[in-house]
Amino acid sequence: MTVDTPAWVRDAVFYQIFPDRFAPSGRVLKPGSLEPWDSEPTTHGFKGGDLLGIAEHLPYLQDLGVNALYLTPIFRSASNHRYHTYDYFSVDPLLGGDEALRELLDRAHERRMRVVLDGVFNHTGRGFWPFHHILETGGDASPYRDWFHLDADVLAGHRVMTPYPPLDAPTGASLGYQAWWGLPALPKLNTDHPAVREYLMSVAEYWLRFGIDGWRLDVPGEIEDPAFWQTFRRRCKAVKTDAYLVGEIWTTAPEWLRGDRFDALMNYPLAEAILGYVGGDRLDMDVVRAHNEYSRHIRPLDAFGFARRLMELHDTYDPDVVSVLLNLIGSHDAPRALSVLAGDRRALRLATLLQATLPGAPCVYYGDEVGLSGRNDPANRGSFPWDESCWDAGLRADVRAVLRLRTLEPALRHGLLSVLGTTDRALAFERRFGEERLVVGLNPDDAAVVLSVRLAEADPGRLETIGLDRLEGNGSERPTIELHAGSADIPIAPWSGRVFRFRPA
Repeated sequence: MTVDTPAWVRDAVFYQIFPDRFAPSGRVLKPGSLEPWDSEPTTHGFKGGDLLGIAEHLPYLQDLGVNALYLTPIFRSASNHRYHTYDYFSVDPLLGGDEALRELLDRAHERRMRVVLDGVFNHTGRGFWPFHHILETGGDASPYRDWFHLDADVLAGHRVMTPYPPLDAPTGASLGYQAWWGLPALPKLNTDHPAVREYLMSVAEYWLRFGIDGWRLDVPGEIEDPAFWQTFRRRCKAVKTDAYLVGEIWTTAPEWLRGDRFDALMNYPLAEAILGYVGGDRLDMDVVRAHNEYSRHIRPLDAFGFARRLMELHDTYDPDVVSVLLNLIGSHDAPRALSVLAGDRRALRLATLLQATLPGAPCVYYGDEVGLSGRNDPANRGSFPWDESCWDAGLRADVRAVLRLRTLEPALRHGLLSVLGTTDRALAFERRFGEERLVVGLNPDDAAVVLSVRLAEADPGRLETIGLDRLEGNGSERPTIELHAGSADIPIAPWSGRVFRFRPA
């Protein structure tokens, strides 16, 4: 099957936003019981961020180098993260309602920025109206009883469901229905039922027609029938041919990306490799071990180990898929990168440099660019600190520099990838697009290094440094390096990265 991915994603720099925690606008009526914005995040508390607050800060994001937004769920829900959907056709009033989304989309599109929403189609919240209908009728009489996986005794009218079990209920006690991970608040949809499928397809189509630019699909592997997602793709692409469909799959999974389901996956395997490499023996293994996925996959990597893993991932997918994978190093589902890296901002800078210079669309998790830290939920979902005195201004400047470099250099967005050389800790690779050739070198180590590399078809010529300021190391010169028979020795300061442009003689 032919792989056809949206061209615009190759040029995209994404920014993931947890709407309740990014920015309050002051224009959305809120109830009085909100947590103070600057207080520590809690599991269930609301801070009051909204979509108009995001719209008001588009200039900040555009200045950072961002041209695409990925928003975690925004539909009516009783949870601050809104993965407990009540109404798929209505934006939560706490976020400003449908009118706020309309304004955000219009203002984003005026700036040539894209907006991707989070779709949660495996399960709903207890407040979802068909589920509530079942609760009110006792289950056996409701015309929506087949929309969920109800126990036989509920369907027979012999018992009622218990969506609000007592706190001391035995673990694994029957709720009378299937729930995601057994969580009572998340009844699992029966996506094999034709009416449920049609309902969910119509949701996806409705918001694409409304103006969104794609869907990030939550836990798609929980819907086991490939036909569901094949139909989902056909229906979405019929409405908007360049809609971006990206799935939350935590492993390498080429079966999802053969042209009939998703365009891309969230590239957690690359994130784990990047963090393992730049963190090395400085990783905070307590943070790593406390996370279900990271505990199994993140380990310290030397440069050769990272390069090998990088090329394994690169060679797993079609090149048109690789170029649109969502390359993140943190999200609302994982500890913040700075916490995984034990607070080492030097390592975070180099992780961001890799994000910006490797194939795929980089995605910055809100606040990482100013130095937010946080372990697992809820600590990784803190409020964005709009008081600039709280920012790591140097870190933000470095993130801005590498994101804008990506925007300026076609080779970083479209070029082929090849590893040029490694030492124990240092790495160099090339991005080549037509006549444009860039060499990226990194050294996440305390000692300076000279890295020997060889470029094919590059003699005679030279490598000219592209300025990245602090990322190059304090006091570093910006040399022009002559190639001899295609070979060169590249000096890289401790905990620094460099980007060079090849110039033929």
